Amino acid sequence: MIKSSFQLQIWDTAGQERFRSITQSYYRSAHAIVLVYDVSCQPSFDCLPEWLGEIESYANRRVLKILVGNKVDKGDEREVPERIGTDFSDVNHFDYFLETSALDATNVDQLFEQVATRLTNDMKVTDERVHQYRADATNSSANSSGPIKLIDRAQTQLNSCCSSRQ
Repeated sequence: MIKSSFQLQIWDTAGQERFRSITQSYYRSAHAIVLVYDVSCQPSFDCLPEWLGEIESYANRRVLKILVGNKVDKGDEREVPERIGTDFSDVNHFDYFLETSALDATNVDQLFEQVATRLTNDMKVTDERVHQYRADATNSSANSSGPIKLIDRAQTQLNSCCSSRQ
């Protein structure tokens, strides 16, 4: 395990409508979005397509999307089976799905470890691509045999047109 230190800034709107206009601006700069529903409350799950629509409308298309079913400690009160959450996650191309309990901390550490690990891996891949792009650009310009000459096609066509009239 590679040890890295960085800061996660987390905005918890608790799905409240009054935060809707604020959240739209945060989507644009988000690197990860965690949608959380209450496994003991079917209506909270039923709102997921609306929140997913917000992500698709405002977030970067490559944002890390994680779906979380919370309150698994309420076993007898469960209204949303785990399989339904898994299926929704798969169909909607979430990067990760798990169930948690904020009350007894079940899988909470795992959730944040996954966010941190996946973001770190994404940053490494992006950094490697940037370095490769720069190396390719340097090599291609170093291998060129001389200056690049740009030709104005319109002028070339005009010259050939006029020269054929002579």
